[in-house]
Amino acid sequence: MKILYTIILSLTLISAAGCQQPESDKNIKFGNEVFINKYLHLVEGKRIGLVANQTSVLSNGTHLLDTLLNLNQNVTPVYSLEHGFKGKQQAGTKVNNYIDEKTGIPVYSLYGSIKKPTAEMLNKVDVILFDVQDIGARFYTYISSLYYVLQAAAENNKPVIVLDRPNPINGVYVDGPVLKNEFKSFVGIAPLPVTHGMTIGELAQLFVDENFIQTEHKPKLTIIKSEGWNRNSYWNDYRNDWLPTSPNIPDFETALVYPGTCFLEGTNISEGRGTEHPFLIIGAPFVKSDELITKLNNYQLSGVELTPITFTPVGIPGKVSHPKYEGIECGGIKIHITDKTKFRSVEFGLYLLSALINLYPDEFEFNAGFFDKLAGTDRLRKQLISNTPPEEIIKSWQKDIQKFKSLRNKYLLY
Repeated sequence: MKILYTIILSLTLISAAGCQQPESDKNIKFGNEVFINKYLHLVEGKRIGLVANQTSVLSNGTHLLDTLLNLNQNVTPVYSLEHGFKGKQQAGTKVNNYIDEKTGIPVYSLYGSIKKPTAEMLNKVDVILFDVQDIGARFYTYISSLYYVLQAAAENNKPVIVLDRPNPINGVYVDGPVLKNEFKSFVGIAPLPVTHGMTIGELAQLFVDENFIQTEHKPKLTIIKSEGWNRNSYWNDYRNDWLPTSPNIPDFETALVYPGTCFLEGTNISEGRGTEHPFLIIGAPFVKSDELITKLNNYQLSGVELTPITFTPVGIPGKVSHPKYEGIECGGIKIHITDKTKFRSVEFGLYLLSALINLYPDEFEFNAGFFDKLAGTDRLRKQLISNTPPEEIIKSWQKDIQKFKSLRNKYLLY
């Protein structure tokens, strides 16, 4: 009898996948579907270690794990990342190992005391499959897990197959300071700008060929490309069925804004956790909505509309336990994107920080250690403290951006 692994989310996934897609891009196939249709022979008869989460779904609404088991493939362990295999755990919460009671398959956590697969975790694996939806920001930790999977694969002589997926905020937007090695952390694993404009497959090849993973030998790496994707496109140009990539990225608009407003996690400004619109709502008890909007509108930022809002952060099960300013009313703004092609998230985040520091110099505070990890450098924080104009700050990272783009060009697959 075939063993079917039924994920709790399956009904909602099937429903989401059934949403009508824009007419012009119905032929896009992600790497997982291309793999199932054309390259399944690469894992036939092998023990598969699957790196996946709630986003690892084919266009028919079926999870990749279900599909592999239904095709009688031998998945020996599953590896879960931040937020867990089902994407239900809030940011920063330790993810535990467990044995799935229906299949007996061990689920190993790569987010807790162990972030890199150990030799024991890889002992019963012949090939690693990686299928996770990234959102195109350096500090989103799924690419850090990819880094450690590749590193472990090289050290244990295990081949890796990355089932590629589009960058949902497009594959051309490259912006922000490039990470300096001394600020390397799990929210900044490699010398990338804040938005890298690459797919997860392209990043994997970059990590390996440039030896960012710092191993003596390269792992055998295979990238299964998506079909029909144009790197100038955005998620909602070809899909309407966004599956939350994590509890606080519930929709595409949030993913679009996140690379800019995530910087607020390294400050005493609420990034909107504890509301229904994290990263789209920001503020603090000392923020006056109208004066912040006036200040930001003076910058003439493109593609974005700001509205005043008051909000009171609260704990939300599965999203956040104790948000900043829990139970305290905050003034702030709600962000709405009016033209995704003109909106530049990292620059918006910079102008937002500059405005907040200028308006509230006595109240605004950095959490210097964490902010510098998010920025990938301490230079940005020092520039902001010294009231360096945002335009000059943007110019200051252009040399590194151009150098990165030259390196990046070698690894673009689309």
